Amino acid sequence: MQVTIQRVSEASVTVNGNRISSIGRGLLVLAGFEDADTNEDLEWLAAKIVNLRIFTDNNDLMNLSVKDVCGDILIVSQFTLHAMTKKGNRPSFIRAAKPDVAIPLYEKFIFLAGKELGKNISTGEFGGDMKVALINDGPVTINIDSKNRE
Repeated sequence: MQVTIQRVSEASVTVNGNRISSIGRGLLVLAGFEDADTNEDLEWLAAKIVNLRIFTDNNDLMNLSVKDVCGDILIVSQFTLHAMTKKGNRPSFIRAAKPDVAIPLYEKFIFLAGKELGKNISTGEFGGDMKVALINDGPVTINIDSKNRE
């Protein structure tokens, strides 16, 4: 599983001209799933994201988590995180899980993140043609791969 985490002052998802989700201060998480992902990957990443200390404290140091600042999380599925670009100029997405595998993983990940955060998680629409708007705060953007836990 791969995620791109962006610290935001606000973020939203619009589908067919209708805003379906929005958050204020918090994290926008773009999440890509592959067939090899397990419950362990989901649990590890949910805990890692919620407890990641990327919000500034009173000394302007990144010492606080989204949980510490009572922030929100918006999770958007994004299979393109698994793009392979080694050959040619057209990305290959063969590593990305198909919907029958990815949807249950996405739903479980949302549940686990909400449980870890202690409140509901906002989401995009799986497979939808989404327009994602955000104001990246910092900017702070972090990529994490559950298969490469360095």
